[in-house]
Amino acid sequence: MSTSERQKMQAGEWYCCLDSELAALRHQARVAVQRHNGAPPDPAEQLSPALAALFADHGENCLIEAPFHCAYGINIHLGRNVYMNAGCTILDTAPVTIGDGTMLGPNVQIYCAQHHKDRELRAKGLEIACPVTLGRDVWIGGGAILLPSVTIGDGAIVGAGSVVTRDVAAGATVTGNPARPRQK
Repeated sequence: MSTSERQKMQAGEWYCCLDSELAALRHQARVAVQRHNGAPPDPAEQLSPALAALFADHGENCLIEAPFHCAYGINIHLGRNVYMNAGCTILDTAPVTIGDGTMLGPNVQIYCAQHHKDRELRAKGLEIACPVTLGRDVWIGGGAILLPSVTIGDGAIVGAGSVVTRDVAAGATVTGNPARPRQK
């Protein structure tokens, strides 16, 4: 039995992103994102119907400001009361889990794909998908970038413009590039 590139991606194995099934899933996400970004906000809806149908799951009272971008959407898991400000990007080749009450400032970027370091394999589209997890009541400041395999603990704060390259402990505040704990 052969393993599809999607199955490899979901299993956290090296896969080729230049695949027709994955291209179709990315197209599906682009259509949903375009609907979300182009629709006038409806105060009665917390999460646009286009994104609600695309995401793996979501809790109640989630709000995602336009514009928003995601690679697949099918790997995004939102808790309750999640807020994302305008310009957020989630490249969800692996699961991205965002806990209850977590807020993302404008232009936050979450990356799951790690491209191969060998340039010839990278040119052939080889990459591996690594999950990103944000706990409950996390605050991610505007313009922050979260790299693959990062976990942000409950109640942590990531300062604006920070680049998070490693896990952040619960309750910690990190800033900078690379993000490091702030001294109190």
